[in-house]
Amino acid sequence: MNTFYVIIGAAVGAPARFAIDQYIRKFSSKPYGIFLVNILGSFLLGLTFRSSEHVHDLLAIGFAGAFTTWSTFMLDIFLAYELRRYKEAGFNLVLSLGFGLLAAWCGLHLAQ
Repeated sequence: MNTFYVIIGAAVGAPARFAIDQYIRKFSSKPYGIFLVNILGSFLLGLTFRSSEHVHDLLAIGFAGAFTTWSTFMLDIFLAYELRRYKEAGFNLVLSLGFGLLAAWCGLHLAQ
């Protein structure tokens, strides 16, 4: 039954990421939507890390796995670099990693 929970979570997570990113792109051409979903996903992973198996499968593996995106994050950094927006690429990299770690840490500590 674990696969069922992963499928249900992923079926909600991927469209949620797309909707949030598309909404934020109405206001900015910068990758703020992907930044936001990756930070929220990091927090959710930390929050559900020690939860029951079914909750973990549904929210952490399924939802957060489909909600967050490493590939788009990397593409955004690469495209900024290609366009010689070095400061933007650097800020995205440093802030995403820093806030992602902080969000995961906060989630872990809130769950305790």
